[in-house]
Amino acid sequence: MKRCLSTVLGTALLSEMAFWSSPTVPPYKVSQRVLFVFTLSLSLTYVCYTLMSCYTSIQFPLHDAGSLSQPRPEQRPREREEAGEQPATSPRIGVRLEPASSAVLPAEATASSAGWKGSPPPLSTARNWLEREVQESSTPDFGVQRLPQAIIIGVKKGGTRALLEAIRVHPDVRAVGVEPHFFDRHYDKGLEWYRSLMPKTLDGQLTMEKTPSYFVTREAPKRIFSMAKGTKLVVVVRNPVTRAISDYTQTLSKKPEIPTFEVLAFKNRTLGLIDASWSAIRIGIYALHLENWLQFFPLSQIHFVSGERLIVDPAGEMGKVQNFLGLKRIVTDKHFYFNKTKGFPCLKKPEDSSLPRCLGKSKGRTHPKIDPDVIHRLRKFYRPFNVMFHQITGEDFDWEKDENQEIS
Repeated sequence: MKRCLSTVLGTALLSEMAFWSSPTVPPYKVSQRVLFVFTLSLSLTYVCYTLMSCYTSIQFPLHDAGSLSQPRPEQRPREREEAGEQPATSPRIGVRLEPASSAVLPAEATASSAGWKGSPPPLSTARNWLEREVQESSTPDFGVQRLPQAIIIGVKKGGTRALLEAIRVHPDVRAVGVEPHFFDRHYDKGLEWYRSLMPKTLDGQLTMEKTPSYFVTREAPKRIFSMAKGTKLVVVVRNPVTRAISDYTQTLSKKPEIPTFEVLAFKNRTLGLIDASWSAIRIGIYALHLENWLQFFPLSQIHFVSGERLIVDPAGEMGKVQNFLGLKRIVTDKHFYFNKTKGFPCLKKPEDSSLPRCLGKSKGRTHPKIDPDVIHRLRKFYRPFNVMFHQITGEDFDWEKDENQEIS
């Protein structure tokens, strides 16, 4: 096109040089010639401009017919889908894309940008980016962090760790492994800090955590209610006498110098006065703590798990838990086996692991020998509270079935 324009202008220029160099040109011809040259230059300019416009339209067509605006940037595949457009090819998760070239996306066309800037990248580059997007969306960590919809709130030494490990087998449950202690120790850090501790979940998955001390923390019910009044609560309870001895055994393993169980359990052993201010005793007064929770949550939002039945029939107890949480019954008998050494069930090894999942050394410790008279007095102390607890929950945990059975 430039060559055409140069040829036309060159021819006109030579013609004019020949005319003006002639000595016989009359004066009146000069004005006519000037007007002619001016008109000719305008015409040539218009013709060349028209030809150049047509050439540009053929090489770079406008996006919208008749529009004089600049071509809009190419959209990324995800944006085309959101706009309702069908991509030329729509790869799906699990389908291997064609091998992409080693071209690297320019800085202005990264996955984090709003769209391709400047000229669209090569098709191979777009495919490379899309493949990474698909792979990232398929990773186990894909999802968002949510506040828990269900919490195991207690009780200490009741079997909460066993319950947590069992429910984590369910594919629709993601749970924090450690105890956050948010509603009793770290409430001042705020809900966003609490949320940051939660695992990422997909839509339809349940987020859970467990902190047994919540059950005996007076402020915990109100704080959880303020977070979400629909939160489901799970309480694992155990014969309060057995639980108290287990609690003492754990403390003894960390502090061997502490007094004996008998000394700590009584204010005055001669008079038989139980020291209910000792935490190992106080936690087992379940009815007293439950009344605090019922001020904020209906009984229908609290599920009670028997710590004893969780040992002898783990699948049965887990079936009830799954029903309460609105989950499909996936955790069943096939997930458990009884470990005779430890004295409680263990989870069978997952397909991708070489070892079964049993609770750690801190679980299943041998209890110290306790004076039978002390055990008898403790059972007598707990009996009215147990009756009250059974009446409130409507469940019988069989703690009074054998008054003379040995504490193991």
